[in-house]
Order: sequence, then structure tokens, then C-alpha cells
Amino acid sequence: MSRRARMLAACLVVTMTLAPACVMATSGESGVDARLRRLDESFRCVVCQNQSLADSDAELAADLRAQIRDQVRGGATDEQIRAYMVRRYGDFVLYRPPMKAVTWALWLGPFMALVAGAFAMWRSIVVRRDLNSPALDADELARVVALRGDEEEGPVR
Repeated sequence: MSRRARMLAACLVVTMTLAPACVMATSGESGVDARLRRLDESFRCVVCQNQSLADSDAELAADLRAQIRDQVRGGATDEQIRAYMVRRYGDFVLYRPPMKAVTWALWLGPFMALVAGAFAMWRSIVVRRDLNSPALDADELARVVALRGDEEEGPVR
């Protein structure tokens, strides 16, 4: 093999070895970007209410993302940023609000509604089961037979 062919083969091997690392380094998120994304996803958009700050297109969400970015650049910890957001917007802004007396309705409300609905359904079934229609007396039975045109007398279904 000539010297030129060996040099070309060596360059090809080096290029193929380093190419995946270069692609990963340029396309991957930095630690700060990943932290910002994680924080943005942990807060609820107070305008949309069912989207995170990261997913919302509202102007307020963009302002809050900028505030979070500024606080991260200023050296604030995740807990300090969460405390700031809760002070400003309340526990509702958190996707996972803490369990305390003020947020019990958020945590227990759906379960209590489910229990109340199950009890109401059970109660209505029991009440309907206990409602027995009274038996027909002889006059009523004769009238039913006459209306139906039946000659046989028996229990009406």
C-alpha cells in the first residue's frame, strides 16, 4: 500500500471516530439549558393553566421564562426560583403543589368527588331496588286483561 493510501485511510478512520462526538456536542443541550427546560416544565402557565411554561405561547409565559433565565444566570438555586414563583403566584403555579392544609382540595378533591359519586350511585341503586310496585287488585287486573285483549288471567308482566 502506498504512503498516500495509508494517510488517506488514517484520516478516514479519525474522521469517522470523531464525527459522532462532534455531532453530539453541537446538538446536545448544555447543563444550563437542561436546567432551564426542567424548571420551565415544573411550573404551570397561570394564563393557560393546563400547560407548562415551556409549552405555553402566552406572553406572560415568555416573560416568566425570561425571569427564570435571569435568575439562573444570577446564580439562584432551583429552590430559590420555586420560592420566588410561589410567593408571586401561589402554590397553583407548581405542577406538584406541596401537601399542606391550603392545598388539600387540590390533592383530595378528585378522590372525594369520586367517593361521593360512587356513594350516590350506590344509594340510588338501593332505593330503586326497594321500590316495589304494589300488586294489582282484581279490578285493575280485569282492566289490563281487557285492554290487552287477553282471555287468560295471570300475572301481568
